[in-house]
Amino acid sequence: MDTAGRHVIAELWGCNADILNDFHGIERVMVSAALESGAEVREVAFHKFAPQGVSGVVIISESHLTIHSFPEHGYASIDVYTCGDRIDPNVACDLITKALGATRRESVELPRGLGPIAMPNQKIEVLQS
Repeated sequence: MDTAGRHVIAELWGCNADILNDFHGIERVMVSAALESGAEVREVAFHKFAPQGVSGVVIISESHLTIHSFPEHGYASIDVYTCGDRIDPNVACDLITKALGATRRESVELPRGLGPIAMPNQKIEVLQS
């Protein structure tokens, strides 16, 4: 697999608060989204916060899916990053959006591993060892 990839970063609003606070439910949603998009799941790690919220990562052969939920705001931030051209990260993003009952999604897709990205406020540093 080469370095080329696609990274979808999404802000999900108006989500169902009960789903956002359901540890096992969130884990199922994220793993299902990975599998249904055609990815190969390698590892799964999730954490339930007190008094509310869930964060987690699904490591896939092609890269990862992450979520941070804020039930008190009906909000979740998600990342779906896939390397290569076999998996479309938007498929997983769409499945997650629907499963969480989001009423609004703001998202951006970034190309990865192709060289400099022209974005406003982008910071590029050349680091030397």
